[in-house]
Amino acid sequence: MVGGPVTLGRRPLRVALLSYRSKAYCGGQGVYVRHLSRELAALGHTVEVFSGQPYPDLDPGPVLRAVPSLDLYRDEDPFRTPRRDEYRDWVDVLETVTMWSGGFPEPLTFSLRALRALRERRADFDVVHDNQGLGYGLLGVPRLGLPLVTSIHHPISVDRQIELDATRGLARLSKRRWYGFVRMQARVARRLSAAGPVITVSESSRRDIYRDFRLRPGSVEIIPLGVDTRLFHPRDTPREAGRIVAVASADSPVKGLPVLLRAVAKVATERDVRLTVVGKATAGGPTMRLVAELSLADRVRFVSGLSDEDLATLLASAEMAVVPSLYEGFSLPAVEHMASGTPLVASSAGALPEVTGDAALLVAPGDPEELAAALRRLHDSAAERDQLARRAWARVQQKFAWPAVAQATAACYQEAIAGGRPTC
Repeated sequence: MVGGPVTLGRRPLRVALLSYRSKAYCGGQGVYVRHLSRELAALGHTVEVFSGQPYPDLDPGPVLRAVPSLDLYRDEDPFRTPRRDEYRDWVDVLETVTMWSGGFPEPLTFSLRALRALRERRADFDVVHDNQGLGYGLLGVPRLGLPLVTSIHHPISVDRQIELDATRGLARLSKRRWYGFVRMQARVARRLSAAGPVITVSESSRRDIYRDFRLRPGSVEIIPLGVDTRLFHPRDTPREAGRIVAVASADSPVKGLPVLLRAVAKVATERDVRLTVVGKATAGGPTMRLVAELSLADRVRFVSGLSDEDLATLLASAEMAVVPSLYEGFSLPAVEHMASGTPLVASSAGALPEVTGDAALLVAPGDPEELAAALRRLHDSAAERDQLARRAWARVQQKFAWPAVAQATAACYQEAIAGGRPTC
């Protein structure tokens, strides 16, 4: 669990924080890197963030060290073929060939590049912290004499199974190939857990890591994530009646957006509601086809590329928020909704009951009827919305603060340096 402040007398640390991709405003990894690095720097530690594209948006204090990939999955040109003059070495070739064969290369290729960068600067750091990469290159970090801490927010094996269950025919073979990197992550996690602390964000994730990655009991410690309450907090401005907001990767089955769309379609036959989704939906993709099928084009809006302030303002403007995921290892969006004082409906999947406590209405994952009933209930009861908002804000202030996350993580760094088992 989250520990206390860094003990006086412990020297400031030089931290290399690794993140193979760090999208700034969604996806979790970039959000985690940004806030953790800022709060570690505020504690007096020196933090360098090694990241591939997309790069994180860092606050003053930590320093970004770009570890550029070929950026094969950029939003404006996904699955692109690089020009010949873009290739720098054999790792670039490996990255492209793996993509061409249907795999996802970034965790592996980033780890190889990061190892190369750390080998040249091994004397500059006291500890290395890997953020959910778990590529084979990380196995070389302890051999450089650098202590290593690993964060596994949740095992991607869960995402893989949900996507496979939602796929039929030959597409299943494609999905299996895409998720081939998960086997690597499990092998690397098992070996690294013997060398240093492994951190996860919830009891639910810890159980899943033990089950799917087969780490030994007692090797994984829990440090919940935080929320930036300077941005995400209740506002004095009135909420927009009937506005429902969700933060979701639109075309990812694990996020449960089809369930939410079907629920909104049911509610919209009786009540004036509109849904804003923070995320991208591919034109002609399954999400937009479902929007058309349900006749929701005038009631559903997708937004992306929002600034922090715009996102926080949007979340605080809604009458209700929804996290309809089929699985979550933690769910930063849920905590951001709660911090915004926005009454929350969430599925009872993964860590969501653990995160929300009594500050949300929980519904069965994958059940649009039950979700629609919860939305009707909240829409019709201002008193219940107010009660959930008060509970949510109080829970956030009590449990989810980035300074405490940084203090506990720094304690794990100290344990890794000392060579003992983690007490973080």
